[in-house]
Amino acid sequence: MNDEMLPVALDDFMQFNCSPDNPCFNQCCRDLNQALTPYDVLRMKNAVNLPSGQFLQKYTSRHTGPGSGLPVLTFKANPATGHACPFVTDSGCSIYDDRPASCRMYPLARAVAKDRRTGKHVEYFALIEEEHCKGFGVQGNQTVAQWLKGQDVVDHNTENDKILELISLKNQIRPGRLEVAEEDVFYMALYDLDNFKFQIKEKGLLASLDLPGEYVEKVVADDLSLLNFGIAWVKYQLFGKDLEIRG
Repeated sequence: MNDEMLPVALDDFMQFNCSPDNPCFNQCCRDLNQALTPYDVLRMKNAVNLPSGQFLQKYTSRHTGPGSGLPVLTFKANPATGHACPFVTDSGCSIYDDRPASCRMYPLARAVAKDRRTGKHVEYFALIEEEHCKGFGVQGNQTVAQWLKGQDVVDHNTENDKILELISLKNQIRPGRLEVAEEDVFYMALYDLDNFKFQIKEKGLLASLDLPGEYVEKVVADDLSLLNFGIAWVKYQLFGKDLEIRG
């Protein structure tokens, strides 16, 4: 079977089954080259109870996206383990409840387009049939919609779509690579959340903006609120957009 992508609808039944009984179990977590989103990092660093800086240093490598010109994070390569995910074990994923979005989606690919008439996102899905995976060709008892619900991807997709919008905005306003200092702003505000929080609380990063104190306290009290503020901060700091303040 050649690798191919087959479009599927939400009410189609999945021709796929994944379980420990499959001879390829865990193989998709090895020889890995996987991009990580800011929300992926947020969930994983909390799952292993590490500050973002320590998590990023221990588990990730930083690159610059050739298309976006923005920082891209992947799991740190370890040839000694065959470039396996650092969280894979013989019995499966050790952080399963907080695994990255791409792990949750597999074997589905998801594309998003904005409806020009309504402004709402429209989702499209395809089944990725790969030769190494032995889970294909098995009639499952779940539709695509049921599979997605079972993988708990809604929160991940919601947060990751915000990053896609940010990348689209950046490419409209500032195509090409950012300056190194600008990449560092992007990296801190979206990936290194604990450092971002420290800069706000201890270094007065936002002092010149005269933001309401209760708003700043709310932002730094919750990682997801901080990430969403980080997106607004990047738009303001790097791309000249008004700073969006949401209660």
